[in-house]
Amino acid sequence: MSLRAANVMWNVVGVVLALWVFCAPVRASVSYDAKAITINGQRRILISGSIHYPRSTPEMWPDLIQKAKEGGLDVVQTYVFWNGHEPSPGKYNFQGNYDLVKFVKLVQQAGLYVHLRVGPYVCAEWNFGGFPVWLKYVRGINFRTDNGPFKYYMQKFTTKIVNMMKAERLFESQGGPIILSQIENEYGPMEYEIGAPGRAYTKWAAEMAVGLGTGVPWVMCKQDDAPDPIINTCNGFYCDYFSPNKAYKPKMWTEAWTGWYTEFGGPVPNRPVEDLAFSVARFIQKGGAFINYYMYHGGTNFGRTAGGPFIATSYDYDAPLDEYGLLRQPKWGHLKDLHRAIKLCEPALVSGNPTVTKLGNYEEAHVFRSRSGACAAFLTNYHSNAFAKVSWGNMHYNIPPWSISILPDCKNTVYNTARVGAQSARMKMTPVPIHGGFSWQAYNEEPTGYEDNSFTKAGLLEQINTTRDNSDYLWYMTDVNINSKEGFLRSGKYPTLTVQSAGHALHVFVNGQPSGTAYGSLEFPKLTFNQGVKLRAGTNRIALLSIAVGLPNVGPHFERYNAGVLGPVTLYGLDEGKRDLSWQKWSYKVGLKGEALSLHSLTGSSSVEWAEGSLVARKQPLTWYKTIFSAPAGNAPLALDMNSMGKGQIWINGQSIGRYWPAYKASGNCGGCNYAGTYSEKKCLSNCGEASQRWYHVPHSWLNPTGNLLVVFEEWGGDPNGISLVRRDVDSVCADIYEWQPTLMNYQMQASGKVNKPLRPKAHLSCSPGHKISSIKFASFGTPEGVCGSFREGSCHAFHSYDVFQNTCVGQNSCTVPVTPEIFGGDPCPSIMKKLSVEAICF
Repeated sequence: MSLRAANVMWNVVGVVLALWVFCAPVRASVSYDAKAITINGQRRILISGSIHYPRSTPEMWPDLIQKAKEGGLDVVQTYVFWNGHEPSPGKYNFQGNYDLVKFVKLVQQAGLYVHLRVGPYVCAEWNFGGFPVWLKYVRGINFRTDNGPFKYYMQKFTTKIVNMMKAERLFESQGGPIILSQIENEYGPMEYEIGAPGRAYTKWAAEMAVGLGTGVPWVMCKQDDAPDPIINTCNGFYCDYFSPNKAYKPKMWTEAWTGWYTEFGGPVPNRPVEDLAFSVARFIQKGGAFINYYMYHGGTNFGRTAGGPFIATSYDYDAPLDEYGLLRQPKWGHLKDLHRAIKLCEPALVSGNPTVTKLGNYEEAHVFRSRSGACAAFLTNYHSNAFAKVSWGNMHYNIPPWSISILPDCKNTVYNTARVGAQSARMKMTPVPIHGGFSWQAYNEEPTGYEDNSFTKAGLLEQINTTRDNSDYLWYMTDVNINSKEGFLRSGKYPTLTVQSAGHALHVFVNGQPSGTAYGSLEFPKLTFNQGVKLRAGTNRIALLSIAVGLPNVGPHFERYNAGVLGPVTLYGLDEGKRDLSWQKWSYKVGLKGEALSLHSLTGSSSVEWAEGSLVARKQPLTWYKTIFSAPAGNAPLALDMNSMGKGQIWINGQSIGRYWPAYKASGNCGGCNYAGTYSEKKCLSNCGEASQRWYHVPHSWLNPTGNLLVVFEEWGGDPNGISLVRRDVDSVCADIYEWQPTLMNYQMQASGKVNKPLRPKAHLSCSPGHKISSIKFASFGTPEGVCGSFREGSCHAFHSYDVFQNTCVGQNSCTVPVTPEIFGGDPCPSIMKKLSVEAICF
C-alpha cells in the first residue's frame, strides 16, 4: 500500500473509530470504577510488578514468575519491544527471549494476570526507546506525532501484537490473562512540548487502540488528557497526589520506581524498602486501585539493547528480585508483608472513599468502611525524623517517622512500613574454580587501513546514518601531509589535534599507534578530544574509532538523533597556524574486522591465527581474546568479574552478554542512607570511585557442560588474566526487629481466637537452599546499633544473645527465635524499648 493511500484510509477509519469509541457500549469481563478494577465480578485492589521478558532468558521465566506470585503479586506487567520483534521491516522475531506468547502463557499458568504495555514506544533505558532503527529511514517520518508514515507503521505493529494475543486467546475477554493494555508511553510531556500535532496524535492513538477490540481496558501513562475511555495513570517515586482525569476512572500507578537505573560512570542507586513501602501505602490510603512496581525484576541488557546512551549492561534497578533472579532481602520480604496487609483491607478499600482525620501537624488517619461492616485504617506520620504517639479510636499508637501503620480491623496494627520483619541478606561473588584457569589466546585488531570494504567521502558523516546501528563502531580515516620544514619537527612540540564529536566515545590512532581516548556521559554525551599528536614529515594517517554506547531512549524527534564525529576536526601548532581537516577526504569503515569475521562465534574464531602463551599481550588496545572452559557444577547464578579490563564487549558461545566498561569509575555523592524523607535517584548512592558495573551476568542456559567459548573484545587495553567466573551466593543473613513489632502472623492467630494475649515477634533467618548457617557473626538483644554487615552493641545488651542463636541456628538451613527477654537471660534494660539485631554467616 502506498503511504498516501494509507493516510487516506486511516483518515476514514479514524472517523469510524471515533463514532464507535464514544457511542458503542463496551461489554467486557474487566471493568472499573473509581475504587476498584473488577474482574469477572470481583472488585480488586491489584498489585503488579514489571518483568521484561527480553531482559532474562526463557529458562529463568518460570522461577521469576513464581517468586513474583509468592511475593504477593496479582499481575505481571511488561513492555513489548518493537525493535526486538521486527529487526527489519516485515521480518519478525518471536523466538528465544523474545517469545512473548510463551512468556504470557507462563504467567497465566502461574495463576497471575498480565498488563501488556504494547506502546510500542517503551523508553525503558532500551536502545532507541524500543523503536527499530530502520524506522528512522522511512521517507517523511516524524516520530510520535500526527505524522502519516509514523502512524502507519505504529498501527501496523500494534495490530500485529494484538492479533497475536487474540489468536492465542490471551485477552481476559477470551479467557486469557491479559486484563489491561497500554498504548503509547509517557507521552504527556512531549504532547505539551509540541502542541496541537501532539494532541491530535494522542486522540488518534486512543481511537486506534480501542478500535482493536481487545475487550479489556486501555491505559495511557503520564497522559493527563487521555481520551475516554482510556485510563490515564501515574509514574514516579510517589503518586499519592495523582487523580485520574474522570471521576469514574480508577487511580492507577503504572510505575512505582523500586530504584533507578545504573549508567556507566555513575554510582549505583538504592531505594530503601521502608520508603518504597511508605509510598505504596500512601497511594493505597488515598484510594489507589492498581500499583505496579517498576521494576520487580530488572534483569540484564544483553547484547546491544542498552539505551541511554551510557546505560549499563546491568538493569538491576534495586528491584525486589535482583538481576540474577535472587530475592533481594529485605525488599522482597517487606513488600510481601505489605501486600498481605493490603489484601486484608481489600473489602473495605473497594467499598468507598476514606474518611480522613487530622491527628496532629504531621499525623493523619485514613479510614475505609464497607456497608457490610468491614473497616480498615491507615495511620500516617509524615514527619521525617520524629516518632508520633497518636490517640485514635480510644487507643494509643506509636508511629515511627515517615511511616504508615495498617490496621485491617481498625484496631490492631499488622504492619508498619518502617518496621521490617523480613530478614536482610548480604550477597557475595565467589570465584568459581576452573581447572587450569582461563587460558587466553589473542588476536590484534589493527587500526584500519583503506581496505575494500571502506569508502571515501568529502567531509564528516554522521555515525548512525552510516552504520544503521549494525555496529557500535565506525572508523573515520584521513591523511595529513607534513612538510619536512615544519617547526615542530625541530622543537619537539607536537601539534594538537582537536576532534569534536556528538558521542559517545573516541579512540585516536596516528600512524597505527594509540594517541588517546575521550568519552562523554549520559548527561553530556558529546565529547572533545584535545591532545598533542606525534606527527612525522610526509604522509600521516589519522584513524578515529568512534563508538556508540547505546542510542537515546527518550525525548522528541528520534529521527534527528545523531552520534559520531561531526566536527570540526582541526590541527593546531603548525607553521600555518590552524589546519581544518573537516572537509578533506575521509575514508570510512563500518564495524571492526573481528566483527566481519564473526570472531565471537565458534566457526568465525577458527578463521584467524591467535597468539598463545607468552605472546598474549596485556594492556593492548583493540584486542580480541578467547578461551574455552567447562561449566561449573551447581545452580547458583554466574557472572564474569571484568574488573581488570577497560571497555569492550563479551560473548559466550556466540551470544552477546553485552558491553562492559569497568574502567569508567562512578562519580557522585555516596554516603549514609536514611530511609526517611523524600527519595530521589540522587539519594542513597553506592560504588563511588569504583566501577559502575564490575560483574556481568552469564545465564546458565547459555552454557554447555564442556567446550564453552568465551570471547572478549577489549578496546582500551586490559589484563585478561584478571577475568574470573564468579558465583552469586548469600554471604550472611540478618534480622533487625523491635520487641512488640507488629506482625501479620500474630494478628491472624489472635483474630482466629487461638491466643488471647499479645504475641512477641520472631526473628527468622534462612540461607539459600543447600546452604547452612555456619556461625553467628553478631547477636544482641537490647539497644544495638548499625545495619546488617556492621552491627555493634549499644549501651544495653543481653549477654546470652549469642548463646541462643549459637544453639538454635548453627548447622541449620533456617531457624526462628522469638524476641522475648526470657530466652536471652532476662530484660537487660527495663522501661526501654529494645530490639534484636543478629547476623548469621551462610556456608
